[in-house]
Amino acid sequence: MSQRLTPLEIMTKLISFPTVSRDTNLPLIDWVEHYLGSHGITAHRWPDPDQPHKAALFAHVGPVEKGAIVLSGHTDVVPVDGQPWDSDPFTVTERDGKYFGRGTCDMKGFDALAIWALVEAQHRGIKRPLQLALSFDEEVGCTGAPPMIVAMQDVLPKGAAVIVGEPSMMQAVTGHKGGFGFDTHIVGYEVHSSIMHTGVNAVMSAAPLIEWANQRNARNMAAQPMGVAAMFDPPWTTCHVGMIEGGTAHNITAKDCRFMMDFRTVPGEVPEIWREAYLDQVREVEAQMQAVHPDARIDVTEKFAVPALQPENGGEAEMLVRTLTADNATHVVSYGAEAGQFQEAGYSAVICGPGDIAQAHQPNEFITVEQFNAGHDFMERLLDRLVE
Repeated sequence: MSQRLTPLEIMTKLISFPTVSRDTNLPLIDWVEHYLGSHGITAHRWPDPDQPHKAALFAHVGPVEKGAIVLSGHTDVVPVDGQPWDSDPFTVTERDGKYFGRGTCDMKGFDALAIWALVEAQHRGIKRPLQLALSFDEEVGCTGAPPMIVAMQDVLPKGAAVIVGEPSMMQAVTGHKGGFGFDTHIVGYEVHSSIMHTGVNAVMSAAPLIEWANQRNARNMAAQPMGVAAMFDPPWTTCHVGMIEGGTAHNITAKDCRFMMDFRTVPGEVPEIWREAYLDQVREVEAQMQAVHPDARIDVTEKFAVPALQPENGGEAEMLVRTLTADNATHVVSYGAEAGQFQEAGYSAVICGPGDIAQAHQPNEFITVEQFNAGHDFMERLLDRLVE
């Protein structure tokens, strides 16, 4: 019989794989598949046909029937490039009551606890099934989870309640914002800047679109938040441009300009309304560009779309987590997560995981020993419930 690793030993192994979203996660997937297999658990992987160096993994323990509790996490992490780390980011280092390492908080700490719980469930025997779901590319728009969710339902009995282990300080988070983003490529027409009126400056044509976002943010901020939106911080949908590039030289009208227009929508709002509003503005600016030169254009490609997590009225996932944590307060988060994607696929979903989101993506990312142990205690209580 294979050795049963502790949650800390599993986390240490997971952190050692530098699964930055731009790189492969297959060595991690290989290790998890082998470790589960050594305990008699069949793991299934879904390889991404468009990215052969990436795969999701899922597994089922307990009675082969519907209604499993699903422990969901992602395997990718954000880059460490340029960050001033005090220790190797891919080696778990304990000091001052904290475990440091890229992904300890977001979210290989939870992944380790979920893998540990699945193996324990296999050995203890459970009366209600438990499933594990590990995705990829969460950090670049939650693009890896939807095909994984479809693949799971083709192979495993459908689960009922999903616990997505994003860092929430072990609180029951019942709502998160949705999000989608448009890659916007403005193609201008180059001329010398002394006769700029005969050309189309792609950078200057981008300005009205970014200013549109500023105006919509100001309007949303000034409005009185209603319903579920009032629970969020900020309690309104945001429009954001975080990076922009373009131009050739200061004395040439810019041929190209690129940026991502990112929307984070509060639950209850229809994302399509925001899509159409932005595309209407794009068409208006494009028409002004083409009035100067017909070759000018704006190419817009939607790069990601994440549905919001809607608070559920008596949802099974929420009730289960509240029972296990004794947390009856209301919590929502403004970041997007895979919980909304599971909910959209017909699962009851909630976010609950160890660690503080404030530590995610930071240099010297950490999870406190106390929070990691709290996650361990949560899994013990979950296993007790599944054995009953």
